Amino acid sequence: MAVNEVFKEADQLQLTVGASVDARTPMVVGDIPVYTLTATESTGTTKATCLMKGVVMVPVHGYAASANAGVSEGDAVYYDTSELNVDAVNGVRWGYALDAVTSGSTTTIRVKIGY
Repeated sequence: MAVNEVFKEADQLQLTVGASVDARTPMVVGDIPVYTLTATESTGTTKATCLMKGVVMVPVHGYAASANAGVSEGDAVYYDTSELNVDAVNGVRWGYALDAVTSGSTTTIRVKIGY
């Protein structure tokens, strides 16, 4: 790859995410927040096309650290053990809530991916 190569679709790239990952899954690759657009197989390919910026509809749990917590528009959302919530202590920042979630509930809302 050339040093000055520019990717035309830099918001969607093939990344290694592991085996048996479904399409439309929020996750992190290292500390990079991604949303898978394609699935991976149980054996074989472990790469998926991943969205790394934009707005997606995903379930967010009204939870932080060890207690229920509401989510407000503009709150940072974290990827924490395979779910999205507002737990900054245990999670990796994944994006920003664009809708609210009631404390303790899980609601599918709009989330802006990234920082």
